[in-house]
This record gives sequence, C-alpha cells and structure tokens, in this order.
Amino acid sequence: MLALQPFNAGAASAQDANPEPPTGPDPAQSEDDIDQIIVYGARLRGRIDSPQPPILELDEDDIAAYGAGSIAELIEALGPQVSSGRGRGGGFPVILVNGVRISNFRELRSYPPEAIERTEVFSEEVAQRFGYSADQRVVNIILKDNYSSQSVELEYGQPFDGGFSQQEVQGTYLRIDGPSRLNLNVEWDNSSLLTEGERGVIQADASIPDVATDPDPANFRSLVGDSSSVEATANWTTQLGETGNSISLNATYERNDSLRLQGLDTVELTDDTGESALRAFNVASPLAVDRQSNNYSAAASINAGVGDWQVTGTVDATITDSVNDTQLRLDTTSLVAAAAAGNLAIDADLGDFAEAGFDRSETNTYTVNALLTARGNPVYLPGGEMSVTAIAGYRANGIESTDTGNPGLITNLDRTRWQAGLNVGVPITSRDEDFGSALGDISLNFNAAVFEQSDFGTLFDWSAGVTWGVIEGLTLTATYINRDSSPSLSELGTAQIATPNVPVFDIANNETVLVTVITGGNPLLPAQSQSDWKFGINWQLPFIENSSLQIEYFDNHSDDVTQGFPVLTPAIEAAFPGRVERNAAGILTRLDERFVTFAEQDVERFQVGLNMSGQFAGGGETSGQSGPPGANSPSGRPSGPESGGPAARPGGGEGASEGRGEGGGRPGPEQMAQMREQFCTAEPDVVIARFDAALEAAANGEPAPLGPGGQPLAIPARMLERLTGEDGKIDPERFAALRERICSTDGAQMAGRPEGAGDGPPRGEGRPGGGDSQARGGNRGGGGGRGRGGRGFSPFGGGDGPPVGRWFANIQYTLELENTVLIAPNIPLLDLLDGDALSGGGQPRHSITWRSGAFYDGYGMLLFARYTGQSRINGSGLAGSTDLFFDDFATINIRTFVDLGQRDNLVAAIPFLKGSRIGFDIDNLFDSRQRVTDSSGATPLRYQPFLIDPRGRSFEIEFRKLF
Repeated sequence: MLALQPFNAGAASAQDANPEPPTGPDPAQSEDDIDQIIVYGARLRGRIDSPQPPILELDEDDIAAYGAGSIAELIEALGPQVSSGRGRGGGFPVILVNGVRISNFRELRSYPPEAIERTEVFSEEVAQRFGYSADQRVVNIILKDNYSSQSVELEYGQPFDGGFSQQEVQGTYLRIDGPSRLNLNVEWDNSSLLTEGERGVIQADASIPDVATDPDPANFRSLVGDSSSVEATANWTTQLGETGNSISLNATYERNDSLRLQGLDTVELTDDTGESALRAFNVASPLAVDRQSNNYSAAASINAGVGDWQVTGTVDATITDSVNDTQLRLDTTSLVAAAAAGNLAIDADLGDFAEAGFDRSETNTYTVNALLTARGNPVYLPGGEMSVTAIAGYRANGIESTDTGNPGLITNLDRTRWQAGLNVGVPITSRDEDFGSALGDISLNFNAAVFEQSDFGTLFDWSAGVTWGVIEGLTLTATYINRDSSPSLSELGTAQIATPNVPVFDIANNETVLVTVITGGNPLLPAQSQSDWKFGINWQLPFIENSSLQIEYFDNHSDDVTQGFPVLTPAIEAAFPGRVERNAAGILTRLDERFVTFAEQDVERFQVGLNMSGQFAGGGETSGQSGPPGANSPSGRPSGPESGGPAARPGGGEGASEGRGEGGGRPGPEQMAQMREQFCTAEPDVVIARFDAALEAAANGEPAPLGPGGQPLAIPARMLERLTGEDGKIDPERFAALRERICSTDGAQMAGRPEGAGDGPPRGEGRPGGGDSQARGGNRGGGGGRGRGGRGFSPFGGGDGPPVGRWFANIQYTLELENTVLIAPNIPLLDLLDGDALSGGGQPRHSITWRSGAFYDGYGMLLFARYTGQSRINGSGLAGSTDLFFDDFATINIRTFVDLGQRDNLVAAIPFLKGSRIGFDIDNLFDSRQRVTDSSGATPLRYQPFLIDPRGRSFEIEFRKLF
C-alpha cells in the first residue's frame, strides 16, 4: 500500500516539538495496511531541507578560527566560498536565519560571530526555494538559543608608506532568548585624505609649460578621498504567542560624507597673434567634488505556520538623499578682457577676476519591497516529499534628480512591479525511501515567475534543473535559467555629473590626458534577456578527511546588455562616436561615460573549489559532528554561564554542570565512580530509558529525573549529547560503545583522559569545511570568553587537557573559456580574452584565490592570497597607437589575533582584559602592484603603480572586548 501523507510544515520550523506518535493501529485498517512502517520525527532545528548538500558547513569552532568581529566580517572573510560564479548578481549571498528568510541583512550583520551555533552554505539553486533568483548562493545562519553580549571594537589602519589613515569604532549589544532577539549597533568610520603629491605621481597636464612659482597640481589631486560615515541600527525579534510564530523589526540610519580633489584649474590666454601666452592658476580654490548622503531604512518580517505551510512576509523600505557639489572651472570672460588690456600678469591670482562656484546635483531615491512566501511539502511521493514554494510580491521605487549644469531639467522616474512565482521540487528516486535506490537520489526542480512592471511591461523568469546524488557524498547538478531583466532606475535616471580633470588613457594616441568625464543615467536603455546553463559537481572527498570539491561550469548568453561605458579603445570609439570629443589636434577633451547597451554577450567559465579542514595537537580522537547542533543538544540550545543559559544540564549533579562553564569538561573521579555504578550495574535498556527521560525533560524545560537511589544522573551533559541520535533519543550503538569503555576502564584513569578519548564514539564523519568539536555556548575565540578549562582551554576542544588546534584551507580556481561582446550589428565581435576590452584592466583568463587559517590555544593566523593572470588590450595598429600589457600578479594578506582572555597571568594582572582580543593584520604583504606597459615597454601615466593601488602594503590593529 502507498499512502500519500500531507507534510506538517510546523514540524519543519526552528522551534517545533516532536510530533506525538500514534497510540495504535486503526481498527478499520486491513491486515495488509498494518504491514506498513511509518516513521515520525521532527526536522532538525534551523537546518535547510534541500536535495543539494551544503557546499560548506561551519560549526562555532570553525567560525571562531576566522577571528571576525561581526557576521558581516565573517561573510567578507568567506569571500568566494559564498559568492556565485554565475556572474549575474552582485555577489552577495542570500542570508537566512534558522532556515527562514529575513527582511534584510541589516537584521544581523552586526551580530558577533559568537552568537552563531552553525553556518551552512548552499548553491544558487537553493535560493529559489526561498523566493530568490538563482544568482546568489545561500548562507543559512543557525543562532544559539541563548546568548547575550556587549562588545566594543576599535580599529586603526594605515599604509606602511603613511600618508593617510583609517579609524573605526563600533559598539554592539545583543541578547538572544530563544525566539526573541534584541540588537543595537552604532558604528563610526573615518578615512583621511591622500594626494598624488604624497606618492610622487607624475602629472598628465604636460601641455601647459611649468613655471617655477606654480603650485604642484599633484598636491591638489586625491588618490584616497577624505571620507567619514556613521551608522546606527536597531533590530528586534519576538515570538507571537505560544505558536512559534515570530515578528522582526529593523531600523537603520546611515550618513556618508566624502571630499575628493580634482587638481587645479588652469587658464591659458594668448594674444591676437597666438604667439605669446599668459598662464595663471587659481591657487585659492582647487577643484573639488563634495558628496553627502543620508540613508533611512526600516524593515519588518513575520514568520508563521499556516496549516501545513510555513509563511514568511517581509517588507523593506529605504529612502536616500544625496548631494554632489562639483567645483566649476573659472569664468574666463573677465580674464580675456583683462589680458587684452594688458592688466593681467603671468601667474596672477585669479580670485579677483572670477568666482567659479559649484555645479550641484541632487538625487533622491526611495525603494519599497514586499514579498510573501509560503513553503510546504504538500504531497508525499514514492521518492519523498515534494517541496513547493509560492511567492507574491510588490516593489515600488523612484528616483528624482536635478543638476544645475542642466537648469530646468528634472529627472523624475517611478516604477512599480508586481510579481508572482512558483518553485516545485520533485523527488524522483531516493535511497532513504528505498525507491529506485540503485539510481541514487534524483530530484527535479522547476521555477517560474512573472513580473508586471510599469515601465517595461511583462517580464518572465523560469528555470529547470536536476540534482543527482550518485552515491553518498557525490552530487551532480544541471540547471537552465531563462530570465528577463530590466535596467535599474539608477542606470536610467541618475543625475548627470560632469567631473573635470579626470585622467584617462587614450590608447589611440598612447597618452594620458585630463578630460571632463560625464557620468549618470541613460533613459534609453532596453530590457535585457538572459539564457544560462550551469553544471556542477559537489564531491565530499573520501580520501581526504573533512574535505569537499566543487566543480562548476557556466555558460551565459545575454541580449541587450546594460553596461557602464567601457574602456576607450578604437573599437569602442567607433561604436559610440557621439560619446567622445577631441580638439582640432585630435586630443581627447571630453568623454561621456553614461550607461550603454551592447547587442549580445557570451561568457563561458569553469570554476573549481576545494575546501579542507581538520584538527591538530591536543589529545586523542575527535568527536566528529554529523548531526546539527540542535540535534546534539537535548534542548537544542547551549548552556553554561557564558552563553546566558542555565548551568544545570540533563545529566544533573554539580559535576555535570561544569562541562559548559568555568570548570572541567569531563567527570572527576567521584563522578566517574557514580557513572560506572549507573552504567554497569543495570541492564542497558534500563539505563537508556533513564537517559531518554532526561532528554525529554530537558526538551520540555523540566527538571532532570533522578537515577537509582534518588541520586542525580551522573553523566555530563556533553557526554549525553554525544549519545543522542538524530531522532532525539539515545542511540543504542553509541551507548553500547560508551558503556563498554566505562565498564572496562578504571574510573580514575577514565577521568584523566583528554576529552574525546573516552567519552563516547565519534558522531559520524566530519563535514567539509566544518568542524568536529561539540563545543556549545560561551564566548569563543572571537571574543575571549573564558569557556572551559582556564589557561588550557582552546575553542576547539581540549577541556583541562592539551589544547586542540583547528585549521582550514580553501582554494578556488577560475578559468575564463569565452567572453565575447557584440556591440551592435555590422560591428566586429569583441573578444575580451584576446585583446579587446570593456574595462581598463583587460580580462585575465586565469585567477586563483587561497584562504587558509589556523587557531591554537587562543592564537589565530589567517592567510588570504589572490593571483590574477596576465591580459592585454589591443590598440588600433595605426601610427601613434599602442597595445597595453597587464602582467600577472599576486597579493597576500595576513590576519593574526590573540585571545587575551585566555592568558591567565595577564588577566590576573589586568582584569579588564578578560573577554578581550587584539588583532594585527597586514594587507598586500609584499607591496605588490600590477605592472602595465605599452608596446615600447614604458608604463603610461594613467597606469602608474600608485594610481592602480595607492595603499600598497598596509597594516591594521584592532582591539575588541566582549562584556
């Protein structure tokens, strides 16, 4: 008999309880019906149910190894591991919390990483199950149930060559109490000015002869602008009633100010014959660009179980106003009259003759996003549960811009968009369900969405994919995506800004000149059509412990592509002749860099990623973690004084509670004797029943039951967790292995073993990139909580024994197979991998990123490296033109940190250092910059090393304290 059963979405929620088992068979059933086996169970807390396995899993100890100060810093440190290789989105991943979508990343970006229990990273296809498009990877952050901290972080950085500095101050408050969360964060950032004169940059205005008394224009041109910003955020989440539903509210204000210098305005005057010249500088007013912006954001989300569906509603609104003041060049009318009258001397101060003033552009934007998603598993098929996600959404945004350089012209654009979509995942075969198991796990995924947009009509988005779990640990995926995409309102309507004195390399004349550059929107941009294939392999390597290999191939085709104006090559100038102005001598004077449209673009890309991790030093075997954190803990939450939860655990007794706090992580001799009595003097079934009762009591928030003779159960909480199977009950095989060890080993000897050597069997194979430690709760390496075992404690296990270190490594290689662009019909195809270009740096065929780190006994070091292959840009081949050659180069960044809170002698001398961490980072360790040369081997002025990278080798020191 095959019974189709509706799926209870409530069981999948983060806070769900185990379903009640049936009391017995239905008398109405036939004897044949009674032969069926039905398994009941709850989903694991916060985990994502997906046919695609995680690309990367990190437990709290892995996260501590990154030394990040916030979740935003952690996402940044993960880099390419959380970025899509499809090349369609902005690169930032979809963020979920406890398996549920949130209104905006602002909700938790300032959370300290110590609040995370586990993190999962999934491929782009999983994003569709949560109402997103398949151009972003998914990061699921599982938070601890109980956590509280206040933190202050101070940062200071500057290049080794000096010239400017950066400062940051951040204060964060966070409290997590089950489903309720409160977070307050204030941050201030500042960066001082760095000029070209401080780096000795050669200037490009060689057409005007130098005069000894002239000021150096390099001192009035910014390499790094003077900027500052302040941000304040408040986030609040609470449960609604006793149903497990929740609501979240978020509000953020952000202010940004920046000032850039564009050099000095110069005036060249000639007499009637044109044979003599008068030259003057406005030394009092260097050209400058001053920008200010205010950003106001608010968001809300609600999560609720509605029947068999998990429903999430989100709304996010943002208002931004920005002002851009660009100093104008001098009005030369009065200067010409003065020169004709002979009243103007060479190098005169022009302040008495003209007031240049400013050109002001103002841009105001608003955006409102509302989305409703309903996720459920309405039908049980032979291959498993069919997943369905339905979405409905509304988006409104607008932009209004004015520019005094175009008086009377007001750009006012508004857009509304309604959307509806459906994602369906259909399991075909399943090893778990024993249906077609010889074929492995095969599932299909279908996604369709329609958008009704006020300014572009009806747009469509659909995709189809297949996932094949060939064997355990080896998964193949194939996905086809077809999508319509409209230009953003910023691309259509941003105010036009004319910025003077911008250095541009003119490849046609092999020279760097200062020109006026026009930026802004283009209202004539059409909608884009995208057609993409993606094939992927995810393999958990059986011959390297805790490792996984990802291989991906992307084939993207686009029609009517919106792009920023490309690098000015002869081919681009021929395609957009109206965007370029030259004087009578052919010298470039003005360049319109507003957005443009290309007819077609084709990209093929091959990407390989390898993740590895492991432990070193310390004692004995590790406790590999196969289940999720919520399943390993009877209550699904951490404990101990550091985590904000109660000290007492299901094991009961004073000794058992010390496994999570300041005390030892293992039982002492007295407790060990009690354990031997309870384990070895009763039948195994009796002991298992007692432990199951302790687990159930902990899950219901009740006191732990007593053991024989009215004594508390002597088993420590951590040991009890390790005996727990994925069904939330004691696993008989694990119990038998532990019982044999305890009953065959001297109690004192057992109590003295390093943790993990005698307190239970490993909990399954380690995850790729994830850790094996079972540490829960407390403030870990990022914040310097004391945790377990005093001076000997390491966040990666160890208790009172030797510290256990943790290491990880990730390498990602990208090979560009094809990148061609058709600007317009009847124009030759551009091959970006063979000398044509859309950007000022060429298109390298090869790139590699390396990220690795190690943490031991409170000391951490991370190494980030990036290699970029060589490329070139072809000139016209005519006299005066040149080719550009971009050498390959590599940069190495080092991050180090020390958990001062683990240095007992230091904390004893300076108690303030408890809970503190100090870090020291070096970016671009070898001061590497890409070398660019022309056909003669010389470096064009526009590509001087300090113009490519003004920072070079730089350092940053940070101090962070958790209270």
